Amino acid sequence: MRTIIIVIATASILAIAHRAAAQTRTLDTFVTEANRVPLNPTSALRSDARRLMREANTAFTNVGEEVRTARAAGRTPPACPGERISVNARQLLSFLNAIPVERRRHMSPTDGIRAWMADRYPCPAG
Repeated sequence: MRTIIIVIATASILAIAHRAAAQTRTLDTFVTEANRVPLNPTSALRSDARRLMREANTAFTNVGEEVRTARAAGRTPPACPGERISVNARQLLSFLNAIPVERRRHMSPTDGIRAWMADRYPCPAG
C-alpha cells in the first residue's frame, strides 16, 4: 500500500513539473522543435510530435478561454473565431516561423497561438 502511494505521489509531482516546464517554454523553443518534426501521417507516432500537439492544444484552449471570458465581460476578445476553427499545421508553423526570432524568445506558445488567431480571425472594427 505504501509503495502505491509513493508511486502515485511521484507521478503527480512529475506531471506537475512537466506542466510547469511546458508553460515556461518559449515560442522559439516550441517552433524550433516543431520544425524538426516531419509533417506527415507517421509523425503522430513520434513522442515529440505528440508532446508538441498537447502543448499546442493547451495553447488553443487557453486562447479560447480568453475569447469566451472577454466576450462574457463585454470586452473585445484577442480574436474572433467561430465556434469551430480549422487549423492547417503547415500554415500555422509558417506563421509562427515568420515571427522574428528575437520576439519569439520573449513569447510563450500561447502568445504565438493568440497572434495567429488574431491574424486569422480578426475582430470587426468598432
